[in-house]
Parts: sequence; structure tokens; C-alpha cells
Amino acid sequence: MKNSGTAQTAAAVVSAGAGRGSGAPEHTRGQVARLILELGPCTAATLGGRLGLTPAAIRRHLDNLIADGMIETRTARTYGNRGRGRPAKVFVITDAGRSAFEHAYDDLATSALRFLEGTYGTQAVAEFARQQVSELERRYTAVLDQAGGALAARVQALADALSADGYAASAGPAPAVIPAGKGTTSGAAHGSTVSGEQICQHHCPVAHVAAEFPQLCEAETEAFGRLLGTPVRRLATIAHGDGICTTHVTCTSRETTPTSPEGSTYDDHRE
Repeated sequence: MKNSGTAQTAAAVVSAGAGRGSGAPEHTRGQVARLILELGPCTAATLGGRLGLTPAAIRRHLDNLIADGMIETRTARTYGNRGRGRPAKVFVITDAGRSAFEHAYDDLATSALRFLEGTYGTQAVAEFARQQVSELERRYTAVLDQAGGALAARVQALADALSADGYAASAGPAPAVIPAGKGTTSGAAHGSTVSGEQICQHHCPVAHVAAEFPQLCEAETEAFGRLLGTPVRRLATIAHGDGICTTHVTCTSRETTPTSPEGSTYDDHRE
């Protein structure tokens, strides 16, 4: 884990990279780190060419970023026969570097949403959240349409699409759950629960922002329901301290499953 001094240095690099119009070394170093984040593994020559830096200058910035713990080196993958000489060295962002950028973006996004809420009200934040999710929903619609009509297949396709976008999602049959609004008296007395599927998201890119603005989670949940064409229910979120975001997807066949021996609701995000 980085010490506080190194963490402050990383934050300064990210802040410098977000600025414009500065010729300071910190600004250029931030640009280098941001470009590695955007491009993925890349060589010093690629970075220098994109930023118009001499080989000596790009090496100096890369060495400083390595010392700050923002990036690291790896050996480039080769496909087919490789010629003579040492394998190419590429530079990649580290987890610490990625986190520094994410937190910088989180702070900016949170400040923007606070301004939006203070100026136009809570409903404006909800509308913004829905607008942001609409593009994701549009892309995922095509993916789910290819999965066919079976609920399990559609849920798996949604989980795969979420994973491709960095949510580290998984899917599978859900433990039995007493329906919302059906306390243990009514739900357990009839010996029936809601069956279905479950989506677990092990990473949330906007968790820090969603902790203050749950409208982001609500808009996402609404989109899941529309995409799957069945009621869904968010049972746990990373934004509110749970280990994973867990969404229960109701089976539209209305099949029933016995409740637990104690007649209580199962905890869907327990593994």
C-alpha cells in the first residue's frame, strides 16, 4: 500500500493531467499517465510520438511515474516469430494509478451533481442519472436480443456485457426470496417465494458518487428491469457498504419455491 506522501504525489499528477494550458513538468507527467490509462500498454516511442516529446523527455517522465507508483513496465506480448533483440518494453497503469484517476473523477462528478441538485432540485439528478444510463441500455439491448428469450440466457448476457464495461459481473440462479411487501407472516405462511436469477456486480466504477446520489443506482436498476422484461429488485450495493451489488431478477413463470425452515427471507448476496 502506498504511503500518504506517495498518494499525495499521485493525486497531484492526476490533477495536473486534468488541467490544460500548462507547460509545467507536472502537467506533462499527468498527460503521460492519462494517455497510458486511455491507450493501455504502450511503448515509450508511442507515448513520445503522441505527445510530441523527445526520447529523453519521455523517459524522464516515465521514470518519475514509476517512482510515484503510477505506472509499471511489462514485456510486450509477441505473436508469431519475433526478430532478434530484446523484447519491447511497454508501460501500463498500476492499480494505484487507476484509483488516483478514479477518485479525481469521483470528486469532480460529485461536485457537479451537488451543483445540479442545489440549483435544479433532486429530480434533476434523477433525470441526469436516467440519461446517463440510456446509452448503456441502448448498447445492451442489442446484446440481449441475441441471447434469445430464456431469462437465464438474457441475465447471463447482461452480466457479460456489464463485465465488459468493468463491473466484474456474474450471474446464476438466485436463492429464494420472499417478495417485497410480503412480510414473513403472509409470505412464509403460504410457503411460497419468488424464484428467479441473480446478478452480482463485484465492482462499481461510480460507487463513491452513488453513495451520496442513490439515483445512479436506481436508474441502473430500472434499466435492468426494462432490458430483461421482468421485475428486478436491488438487494445490496457497494455504494452503501455491501461487498457486491446484488440484483434479484424475478422469474416471470411465477414458480414457487419453499421458504427456509425458519420461514425467513434468504439473504441473496450471501455466498
